[in-house]
Amino acid sequence: MAETIELESGGTVWKILVREGDTVEEGQELFIMEVMKMEVPYTAPIAGQVTGLHIREGDVVEEGLAAAEIG
Repeated sequence: MAETIELESGGTVWKILVREGDTVEEGQELFIMEVMKMEVPYTAPIAGQVTGLHIREGDVVEEGLAAAEIG
C-alpha cells in the first residue's frame, strides 16, 4: 500500500536525503524543510521504496503539497 507524504506547512526544501527508487525504513529521514528559520525533518511513515519525489532542494513550497510517495 502506497503512502503519500504531504507537507504540514510551507517553507523551503533545505536538504533531500533520498532519491526515487531508494528503499527506506519506517522512521528514516527523507528530507528536511526550513520553516520559519527552523529545520523540520520529514520521515518515512512506512518502510518501502520511494516511488515519487516531487520536490527539489531550494524549492519554496506550500502547505499540503504531496512531496513524496512510498510504496
